[in-house]
Amino acid sequence: MTTTIRVLIADDQMMVRQGFTVLLNAEPDIEVVGQAVDGADAIEQVAELAPDVVLMDIRMPGVGGIEATRRLTEPAGATVKILVLTTFDLDEYVYEALRAGASGFLLKDASADELAHAVRVVAAGDALLAPNITKRLIGEFSRVSAAAPRGPLRDRVGALTERETEVLTLIAQGLSNAEIAARLVVAEQTVKTHVSRILFKLGLRDRTQAAVFAYETGLVRPSAF
Repeated sequence: MTTTIRVLIADDQMMVRQGFTVLLNAEPDIEVVGQAVDGADAIEQVAELAPDVVLMDIRMPGVGGIEATRRLTEPAGATVKILVLTTFDLDEYVYEALRAGASGFLLKDASADELAHAVRVVAAGDALLAPNITKRLIGEFSRVSAAAPRGPLRDRVGALTERETEVLTLIAQGLSNAEIAARLVVAEQTVKTHVSRILFKLGLRDRTQAAVFAYETGLVRPSAF
């Protein structure tokens, strides 16, 4: 039996909300359970409707998408996944949204297939980073990490084994579990086990936070691509 992915759409533009609702409800395994007009509304509806994924516009009046994402993902045990919507892939706020806890981002002009795929990827707990992350976004990760003190973060890296550190580096480069398995010549289940241990040891909630962590510690740089 296929599990239905419950989605909440948060955007201040009614046409965007309605358009995405029509596209997603046409998918057999996705159901739009609510529409929110801003971040504050999204927070209230998440508490009431318990969606699996929130399509969150970054720029909304009042409580914006970044702050709403932070409030929804900060609580211990929070399970809702945030997929950020943006008009431009060079949006300077995308980086902050990922740091706030978003699992990825999607352009508003995405096709119906891309939209459905993004929802499924994020609902499954994977990061929607590649190929969406642009060189500018990678550069922003690097710039911020270069300016920030790395001591405490570096100490956390020390808790990882050599192989776990290698897997973390590949996650940050946007590789899927299957691609990491092929690169390291191991079983995909072995990679999944490494990923779970990495998240547990570093106290991270998903692959996106792991990627952000890798950039902010300087473990991965643009030159690594």
